[in-house]
Amino acid sequence: MSKRNMILAAGLGAAAGYLAKEAIDAYQKVTPEKALKHAKETFKKNGPISGSWIYMKPEEVEKNGLLFRAYRGGVTRTVDGENKQYEFYVDTETGAVIDSKQTS
Repeated sequence: MSKRNMILAAGLGAAAGYLAKEAIDAYQKVTPEKALKHAKETFKKNGPISGSWIYMKPEEVEKNGLLFRAYRGGVTRTVDGENKQYEFYVDTETGAVIDSKQTS
């Protein structure tokens, strides 16, 4: 393979990768990592967090008759010497926490 063909193939590969990334970003506005970071910031307003997790695959969630695509995750906080766990849903479009509840 000549140098010209190798450079052309590398350029086309880079362009295809860039276009694929842009298409994914347009479909998925908020990444799971950003969603978890935003949720942790929200929970930290009420005290320190000792652990957190998030599912990487969005789910369909109904809240007050509205349908959302959301990431499901959770945080653990220490309250009065006890670990309390909270589960939450973060909207994939806006990154806003749309629901949370204490699970233990």
